[in-house]
Amino acid sequence: MGILSSANVFAQKPDSSINSIRSKRINKTPQIKVTVPTYRPNRYNIGFIPYSDVISSAKPSTGTPVKPEKLLYVLKVYPNPVDDQINIILRVDRESNLSVKIMDLLGNEVVTLSNERIPAGEQIKNYTIPNRLNAGIYFLKIVAGTESVVKRISVL
Repeated sequence: MGILSSANVFAQKPDSSINSIRSKRINKTPQIKVTVPTYRPNRYNIGFIPYSDVISSAKPSTGTPVKPEKLLYVLKVYPNPVDDQINIILRVDRESNLSVKIMDLLGNEVVTLSNERIPAGEQIKNYTIPNRLNAGIYFLKIVAGTESVVKRISVL
């Protein structure tokens, strides 16, 4: 009989005791109620100028915003793909230096097609592509004054 009583010691508890333990559910998320003042930098710090003051002082007195003048407009680059000659239709708002260069995909200058002074107005420029240029994709960089326009071209 002593053997039967020792076997009961190692027996598992009935499953009904496990079901009696339940986790507590939170039905409502806690709300944190704090008033935090918004950050306002001190106007009188040395070296600090608020951005709104900079913008308001840069505006003209007439109230119309000043748009920077665009000098160079590249209207058309054709034919693309290029075989032996490329044509560029461009408009320049004032007389300036025009530079037309062909760059490779890494941005290295391969050929300078033109470096000249042109008058204001619409221009049609024709350039011959050198034979030493291998077939592939290149960039045509057109610079007038301080403005530049880059167009992708394919050379056959």
